[in-house]
Amino acid sequence: MNDRTTTDPAGSLEASRRGFLLGAGAVGAAGLTTVAGAGTAVASTRPGRPRSRRRGYVWLAGDHHLHSQYSNDAMYRIDDQAARAVAGGLDWIVITDHGNQPFAAHSVAPQHRDIVAARERHGDDLLIFNGLEWNIPGGEHTTFMMAPGAREPEVLQELVDTYDARVVDARDGTPENEALAIAALEHIAATVRSGRLADALVLPNHPARKGIDSPAELRAWQDAAPDIVIGFEGAPGHQAAGLPEPGMARGRGLYDSSPGRYSFPGYPEESYRTWGGFDWMTATVGGLWDCLLSEGRRWWITTTSDGHQGCGDWVKNPVDPLNQTGYDNIPYNDDGDTFGTTGVYPPPVGAGRPVTEYSSFPPGAYNKTWVGAEDFSHRAVMEAMRAGRMWVSFGDLITGLDVRLRAKGRRGPRHSATLGGELVVRAGTRVELTVTIDLAESVNYAGLLPELARVDVVRGRVTGPSGDPDALYAPDTRVVRSWDTTGESGSVELTYSFVAEHDGYVRVRGTDGKRSQPGFLGAHIDPAGPAMDVPGEVNPWEDLWFYSNPIFLRVV
Repeated sequence: MNDRTTTDPAGSLEASRRGFLLGAGAVGAAGLTTVAGAGTAVASTRPGRPRSRRRGYVWLAGDHHLHSQYSNDAMYRIDDQAARAVAGGLDWIVITDHGNQPFAAHSVAPQHRDIVAARERHGDDLLIFNGLEWNIPGGEHTTFMMAPGAREPEVLQELVDTYDARVVDARDGTPENEALAIAALEHIAATVRSGRLADALVLPNHPARKGIDSPAELRAWQDAAPDIVIGFEGAPGHQAAGLPEPGMARGRGLYDSSPGRYSFPGYPEESYRTWGGFDWMTATVGGLWDCLLSEGRRWWITTTSDGHQGCGDWVKNPVDPLNQTGYDNIPYNDDGDTFGTTGVYPPPVGAGRPVTEYSSFPPGAYNKTWVGAEDFSHRAVMEAMRAGRMWVSFGDLITGLDVRLRAKGRRGPRHSATLGGELVVRAGTRVELTVTIDLAESVNYAGLLPELARVDVVRGRVTGPSGDPDALYAPDTRVVRSWDTTGESGSVELTYSFVAEHDGYVRVRGTDGKRSQPGFLGAHIDPAGPAMDVPGEVNPWEDLWFYSNPIFLRVV
């Protein structure tokens, strides 16, 4: 292990797809190899594959945003997605098919039967959650995920029938629709309190893509259900959309639009693009994510594949995942059945059709959200997510991460905190941040061996609730330390110490160093942040990042 210290005085992964990736600019050729985390391999609480445990937590990789044949722009069976997730090194997934009229009318019961069957088949290897890509009234898409239970289909049917914006015609960003979103979140929270659901979480997906999730709405959603709305997708799926020709040559995450009628006017033009593949709200040091953290909000980030798959000869035109209704009425068999009349598409198997990944990498191939769970169970994953014990990565840039903030020279759990936690110290105490990283030792899905080039510490001040619900920036947040990790192997330990003088937080990010520029708010805030992505000109495999969630510091 290498140590760096500084002190601040202040499954079915087709060879044809790999060939497509390589032709788009990656080098080498190999299958998907995944290391399931750092630490000592231990038997999990289920009889499946061994999993790693580090300092009391089992680290599980997952994806809370996947689609199946019950979405009107996807075609894989739930069982297929589960098998692909296991092959991609994932331990948990959430099936989040789109809410719309056909889904509400036809899909809920058969989809649930398929999820139950997939749990029985893959349960030793994979935790499968039922959920919804919920069209929240007045806003964008959100992940709604449920803990398993007998009433899952009943609760899902009720939510989509009553509160899905496409079903009840509540898409526009009007005050009435925004109020309906609050009512919906309060309904979800009440459903958990009543015991009809054991647990539920909501995370806005690709929040800056259309600019219609305003800062005030994000705050209001969490205020309405603080134990339910726990953060947002810090890095979107659809990363394969950015592959240059012969790929789609679009924006990473399909972030290549511009403001619309209901977009928040305070968002700059640059927010409609990803930065190093991350949403502008997350990638901007001192931006909206930091602004929420500076209020003391427990607002966490994730990343997902947003797994949509099309079928080469199913429709004449490529499927557009931003078009939620364009193909509902195209017959898919000789009987004239359509998604609109059945709420399901036939799977792309057994018909001689070529399967094409049009904008999403397979589950686990590129995007991973790692959670530090108490054990291998659905509830443990949800509790870890709510606690913020999560870090995210692209392209298996690293294989393990442990971040600790402790009072220097003190021992015991009272004097240390990890991701999502809070360290309480007296003013003037010297505290130390320790970052232990396990570096990649195997090639990723694109056949590349990632190399971590730099690690940054971001530090901000917690000042309490903002008087402006649409506040966008945290002026006291900045990059305070960076390390060059080029050429390192195995694991590396980095330490940064400072004197605790006020409430705050620290978070960590790292990069392969291939694309950087001064941050959106200036080089004095972020001298070498992620670069803004230009549609069609950025190979995602040549721009890899990891981000941790924060650790809070409270000074008494």
